[in-house]
Amino acid sequence: MSERQSPEHRQWIRRLKKQTRWVRFWQLTLLLGFIFLWEGAVRLGWIDPFLFSSPTHVWQEAVKLSASGELWRHIWITSLETVCGFLLGTASGIGLATLIWFSPFLSRVLDPYLVILNSMPKVALGPLFIVALGAGFISILAMAVAITIIITTLVIHTRFRETDRNLLILARSFGATRGQLYRMIIFPSAIPDMLAALKVNVGLAWVGVIVGEFLVSKGGLGYLIIYGFQVFNLHLVMLSLVIVAVIATGMYQGIAWLEARLPGHRQSG
Repeated sequence: MSERQSPEHRQWIRRLKKQTRWVRFWQLTLLLGFIFLWEGAVRLGWIDPFLFSSPTHVWQEAVKLSASGELWRHIWITSLETVCGFLLGTASGIGLATLIWFSPFLSRVLDPYLVILNSMPKVALGPLFIVALGAGFISILAMAVAITIIITTLVIHTRFRETDRNLLILARSFGATRGQLYRMIIFPSAIPDMLAALKVNVGLAWVGVIVGEFLVSKGGLGYLIIYGFQVFNLHLVMLSLVIVAVIATGMYQGIAWLEARLPGHRQSG
């Protein structure tokens, strides 16, 4: 395959790889620069270490909690809740979008309600979930699902409706059923938008889980944040926020990696 590539194409690939390396370099440079600036601002007295902590204090707090095993337990609890809420919310949203697409009548009935539900502050549903489902894993999972399912349904259903009509007309002319249209045209054409919805849902699922842990959990990173505020240990708060950012970034990059390896679908820039 590489022997058939023109010199211009090979040169373009080299430029693209070089540009990617520079992007990674500057991303790492900005991250390290922020860490050094944060640490330097604390040591020089520009900011209050009690309020804003510092990389050194965050690291010391991480070492202390890791030695006791508590940190890994809290990370596991929140990660499990987030992954379950993320997968369940996304799958339910795609399923609901599919159901609505198969029934245009149902689509017209539910459309205004989906818009209203999407505009509602999902965090306000937390107390309702606690009363209905109990103060535990299920209510936290419900919070994550509530935040992700509606936006996924709206995005995917909109993409279903925007599928190239010429392809649908051509398929119908050959006798394709509605189910065949969905399997062969509608669903495959929506895969890029499903991946985009996955990227959005990473952040939304974390929001739902952390808020749920604020309200009911006795473990997890959200619990550590609340506990840190209660005992005025803001190093613990910053440590929890840093861990959330790292894991969320890892989940996002995992989806981007999957997207890049799906042939025929657009990749995010």
